[in-house]
Amino acid sequence: MALKSSWSLSSWTSKPVAQDVEYPDRERLSKVLSKLETLPPLVTPSEIERLRYQLSLVQQNEAFLLHAGDCAESFDACTNENISAKIGLILSFSLILIWGARLPIVRIGRIAGQYAKPRSSKTEKVGDRDVLSFRGDNVNGLDPDDRTPDPERLLRAYFHSATTLNHVRGLLTSGFASLHQPRDWSLSHVRSPSLRNEFETIVEGLTDALDFSRTIGQDAGASFELGGAKSTVGEVDFYTSHEGLMLDYEQALTRYCPVPKSVSSVTNEKAYYNTSAHFLWIGDRTRQLDGGHVEYFRGIKNPIGIKVGPSMKSDELVKLLNIVNQDKVSGKVTLITRYGAGKVESYLPEHIKAVKYSLHPVVWVCDPMHGNTLTSSTGLKTRHFRTIIDELTSCIRIHNECDSHLGGVSLEFTGELNDEGFSVTECLGGSMELSEEQLGLRYQSFCDPRLNFEQSLDVAFLISKHYKDERRGKQKEMEKDVLFTELSGKPST
Repeated sequence: MALKSSWSLSSWTSKPVAQDVEYPDRERLSKVLSKLETLPPLVTPSEIERLRYQLSLVQQNEAFLLHAGDCAESFDACTNENISAKIGLILSFSLILIWGARLPIVRIGRIAGQYAKPRSSKTEKVGDRDVLSFRGDNVNGLDPDDRTPDPERLLRAYFHSATTLNHVRGLLTSGFASLHQPRDWSLSHVRSPSLRNEFETIVEGLTDALDFSRTIGQDAGASFELGGAKSTVGEVDFYTSHEGLMLDYEQALTRYCPVPKSVSSVTNEKAYYNTSAHFLWIGDRTRQLDGGHVEYFRGIKNPIGIKVGPSMKSDELVKLLNIVNQDKVSGKVTLITRYGAGKVESYLPEHIKAVKYSLHPVVWVCDPMHGNTLTSSTGLKTRHFRTIIDELTSCIRIHNECDSHLGGVSLEFTGELNDEGFSVTECLGGSMELSEEQLGLRYQSFCDPRLNFEQSLDVAFLISKHYKDERRGKQKEMEKDVLFTELSGKPST
C-alpha cells in the first residue's frame, strides 16, 4: 500500500521518460494542456469498468478479445468512409470468430486516439537532409518541412478523436452492427471467391438461426455484457484504445472520478481514470520499471496492455506486474506478446511459466505483426502473411502445452479502399497471393504495413476453424465419455 500512496497524477514527471517529445515552445504547450484539462472526457468510468469486467471473462476463457486497427491513425483519414470501413471489418472479423469459437467477442479498436508512434531514432534522412523523425499527427507533420513538434496538434488530436468516437457510436446505435444485415459490412469489394463463399455460408446459417429465434419469440441470446442493457443482435459494445505514449496529453485527460457503484463496495469511492480511451497500453520501448510510463500507468484504473517482446526477461515481467497491478485485479492487465515467428518458441513458454508462478491474473494476447516486419526488395516495409500465421499458430499451441490459453489477437489491419474500390497492398501473401511487385500498387500506410480486408478475413477464418475444430473435438470427447459411462457404469479415464 505504501507504493500506491506515493503516486500522484504528476509523479511520472520525476522519472526518466522514454520517447519524450521536446517542444521548443513550452509556454504554448502549457496553455494547450490547460485547455485539454477543461475539455469533456471522451469516455466514461462506467464504460471503462464494463470493459474491465469483460476482459475478466476473456481471462476465464469465457470470451475472446479482438484488438485491431491502424498502426497509426492520421487526421486526414478521419472520414465517414474510412471509419465505416474499419468498423465493418472489425464486425466481419468478429462474426467469423463467433461462428467458429461460439464465444462472445470483446472488440477494442486501435482508433480515436492512435495518432502518435515511437521511433528508434530522433532523426531520419529524407533525401539528402537529416530531419526530426515523424512521430505521428499529434506531434509533427509527415512533410519534411513540418517536423517541429507543435503543441496545437494535441488539441487537434483530441477533436479528431472526439469526432471519430462520435461517428463510431452513431454507427453502432443505428443498426450498422445488426446481425440481421452483415452483408452491409463492405464485403462487396472482396475478390476472392473462396472468402466470399465462406462468409456467405456463415451469413446464411446466421439468417436461419435468427429466423428460428424470431419464430419462437426469442432474441439470439442474452447479453454477456455487464448489466445486459444491449441486444446482442442489434448493438455491440465497442471500445477505443491507443498507446499511452504522450504522457502530458494522457495526464491532461485523466480525471478523478467516482467509481461506479456496480463495481465498488466503498461509499463515495473515487479513482483516477484516463478518459481519452477505454484501454491504453505500454509499448515495448517505454516499459522501463523506473520510467515515467510505468509510473503513470500504475495509478490509473483503466484496464491496460503491456507489449511483451524478446528483450523482456521473465523476472522483469513479474516485477512489472507487481508495480502496475499490485492488488492482482482481474481484467486489469492484458499481455500483448510480440516476439516474431522465429523467436516465440524461445520466449513465450518461460513468460507463461513466470506469470503463472506469480499468480497474477492476465489476459494473453498474440500480436503476430510487430515481430515479423521486413523490407521488400523494392524497399517497402512489409510483412508476410505466412510468418504472421506461423507466430499466431505457435502461440495457440504453446499456450495449450503450458496449460494456459490464448485470450485474443492484436492485429494491424484496415478496411480502407482507394478511389477505384481496391484494398491496400501492404502485406505479402494471403489468399490473394500478393507479391512484392504488387506492393507499390496501393501502399497507403505512412507507418507500419497493415493487412487488407481480404487478408484480415483469411486470418479470421483460420482462427475460427481452429476453435471450431477444438470445440467439436471437446464435444466428441464428451459424447465418448457419456457413452462409455452408459455402457460400463463408470467414467472413462
